[in-house]
Amino acid sequence: MNTQPLLTTEEVAVLLGVKPATVYAYVSRGLLSSRRNADGKNSMFAKADVDAFLAGRRRTTTPGIQTGITLIRDGGLYFRGRDATVLARTTAYEAVASLLWTGDLDDVPFPVDRNLSDLARAVTRPLPGTARLTDNLRVTVAAAAAADPLRFDTSPAAVVATGRQLLAAMVEGLPPRHAIPIRQMPFAEALWMRLTGERPTESGLRALNAALVLLADHDIAASTLAARVAASTRAHPYAVVGAGLAALDGPLHGAASGLAYTLLADSMTDSGPMVTISERLRSGVMVPGFGHTLYPAGDPRAAALFDLLDDGPARDTALRLDESLRTRSGTPANIDLALAALALHHRMPPDAGEAIFAVARTAGWLAHALEEYGDRPLRFRPSGTYAGAQPA
Repeated sequence: MNTQPLLTTEEVAVLLGVKPATVYAYVSRGLLSSRRNADGKNSMFAKADVDAFLAGRRRTTTPGIQTGITLIRDGGLYFRGRDATVLARTTAYEAVASLLWTGDLDDVPFPVDRNLSDLARAVTRPLPGTARLTDNLRVTVAAAAAADPLRFDTSPAAVVATGRQLLAAMVEGLPPRHAIPIRQMPFAEALWMRLTGERPTESGLRALNAALVLLADHDIAASTLAARVAASTRAHPYAVVGAGLAALDGPLHGAASGLAYTLLADSMTDSGPMVTISERLRSGVMVPGFGHTLYPAGDPRAAALFDLLDDGPARDTALRLDESLRTRSGTPANIDLALAALALHHRMPPDAGEAIFAVARTAGWLAHALEEYGDRPLRFRPSGTYAGAQPA
């Protein structure tokens, strides 16, 4: 006779600190075993199985993160099973954001809340001239959070609605370079108006939209891990985006495109790209815009974006640099160099690539937050190895 204690789905959810739907997800992924009760209608769980599952998910330095958002495999990038490079050529960023958040490719416009837009402009206007575009983004996100009394609502529908409205506000907080028409614009066009004084063209908007799509997510990058850690504490969506922006600020992450911009601009002078590369190598500094540990054969995001850029000195020089380093050292260009070429070709400022990266990745951070909100809270708790003075 089996006297092993059995638990209902609701009891298991309470024990694990998750929602019942998450318990069913664990079962569907084969992580937890269940059985039917006597009437065959409800699931029951052996307490010993639940205890073993819980023990395996205790806080660790690097808890296993199971995600259904992004796959990087065999040199390809996929969002929920769809090739990101194909999406970049065919799909609006708004639809890809929906795909990351809900699993459905719904092209839902990002609504512009006039009160929130006024607030974004008011809080960013006093920033000094030395402020970077990402400084505007951080200030806007903080102000938007303060203005939202329901910011701690982490239900999926609320997070998606917040994401769409926040992305629109982030762009509204950037200094305009055109007279902004009062109409609903595609997101790429609205961002274009804040990045360059050039008249928007079909090919330019297509390339900018592609850059947004290609950068929307990239598995558990450093900024995404920061966002997930924040979400695990049940920080609200604005704070999650703030955490992602903080980690993105480093020169080895989102700010790398600015370094690639300088490299590419120097390479377009009379001295030529080879002299620029030679000077970088001789000084012992890294050559920005090249190499990626996940794509030893070449970054597919860079190739896709280069294909969509108009011919011109920036694109041509970038491709010459790529060919030279790829041939000489087997180090192909990455997305940072392609972003730099996009920015230079359309007379955007040096930090435009970083801003594009930050705005694009906001969709990914919120997608990962949605997954984390459905998992056990506070599961990220590393322990340090103490190496200081011992107590007396």
